[in-house]
Order: sequence, then C-alpha cells, then structure tokens
Amino acid sequence: MEKFETLQSLMLPLDKVNIDTDQILPARYLQKPRANNFGNYLFQDVRHDENGLKRPEFVLNQDQYAGAKIVLAKDNFGCGSSREHAVWALYDGGFRAVIAPSFGDIFFNNALKNGLLPIRLGQSDVSQLFSLTQQNAGTKVVIDLLAQTVVANSVFKASFEIDKFSKQCFLEGLDELGYTLSLLPQIEAFEKKRFS
Repeated sequence: MEKFETLQSLMLPLDKVNIDTDQILPARYLQKPRANNFGNYLFQDVRHDENGLKRPEFVLNQDQYAGAKIVLAKDNFGCGSSREHAVWALYDGGFRAVIAPSFGDIFFNNALKNGLLPIRLGQSDVSQLFSLTQQNAGTKVVIDLLAQTVVANSVFKASFEIDKFSKQCFLEGLDELGYTLSLLPQIEAFEKKRFS
C-alpha cells in the first residue's frame, strides 16, 4: 500500500446515485488474476457501447478529466455485491480517493483495506464540489489526511472522519498484514517470554 498524507488532484464527477460494484467492475472480470491491472476493466460496460467503442458522454472518456485521482460521487457509491475487485479497479485505474455522501458498507471497508481513501461528506458539501467542477473541470482539490480536510480553491473547505487505525495505516502505507508484520519484534518477544 502506498503512503497517503496529502493528495492534490482533479475530480472525476460521477453525477449518479447508487453506482454499484457491477458498474464499477462487471462480474465477468472477477476471474482475472490480480496482476492483470483491473484498471483496464474499470466501468467497462458504462464506458463503452455494445461495439466496444468509448462513449464520449461518459466522464472517464473526457480529456478534461484525464489524470484525475479523486472520484466525486453521489449517494450509496459502491453498493451491491461485496467484490473487492471493484476497489482494485479504481485503484489500478489511478484513483486514490472517493468523495461521496454515503457508501456501500462493504465497499467502504474494502477501500480502507486496499489504499483507496473513502471520504464521507455531507450532501451540501458534495453538491458544492459538483458545482465547482461544473464551473471549471480543472478545479483541483487537496485532501489532507493529517488534518482530515478537503479543500478546493479558496472557496471550499470541509472536514471528514476516519478511524484512528485506518488513518495510521494510510499514513504509514501499511495494509492490515503490513501493520501486523510491523509488530513482529513485540510478537516475538511475547512468544519468547510466554513459551520459554
């Protein structure tokens, strides 16, 4: 997992509620190995027409959002099935954070465990960010994990919550296994004392 302290990026505005994990990554790609780069299949069926051609109206296909690392979404992002692959697809597609008023619970937890920062902001804050993006697609947002803030230009600032353990893992670039391994000296000392 990569360390995450601050991120400055464009936002990719997905102006739709209930974007489910099957839209993010269709089920037929679940059998692919992790090494395949799931970003290649991100929003495959929404992004392309029945002939495999890119739909120009879909935001991920629009040049002004190229390089965006933050997804801006509406309510209930990542609802539906529990596939961790949807998080992998977003991460492999270059995204490091998703801002939305609410998330599917399993998606939210999978995101935290895989280095994709899910940020819950209030409806009015999310609406304001959508307005800023509509006025200027080049609007950049700064996410500061240490301060737990989202800032856009000089006109927007909001705070977000994150549990202490997840925050520590992001700041140190550790997944749960990496965190456990970081405690190996203490674990070995305990075992030596306990079982000797």
